[in-house]
Amino acid sequence: MAKKQPRISEAEWEAMRVVWAQGSVTAQQVVDALADHGWSPRTVKTLLNRLKTKGALGYEARGKAYVYRPAVRMEDCVRQESQSFLDRVFGGATAPLLAHFVQRAKLSKSEIDELRKILAEKRP
Repeated sequence: MAKKQPRISEAEWEAMRVVWAQGSVTAQQVVDALADHGWSPRTVKTLLNRLKTKGALGYEARGKAYVYRPAVRMEDCVRQESQSFLDRVFGGATAPLLAHFVQRAKLSKSEIDELRKILAEKRP
């Protein structure tokens, strides 16, 4: 059975994206990367602490700084969040979800071709 991933809030996703992209970061590096959000350093450090408590981040002390690293894979968190959204909004039904997004999206020819290819591979 797959390990249950921690539930990550929308703001926490922003911090996790920085950590996933960098692999290993200090709190200050995350603060700097999220500067355009207008969050105070204290807010970012609170997000990092919550993620650490949830088990989404590992860390080690290096001098006065903490260095954070992902303790969960982005792919696993995306999978869980996608399933949660599918269950919550579409009752677990995939076809209505796909129809909803395809009907509302502006898709290029290459994107449509890629979707056709994916669907063809799924065909029994």
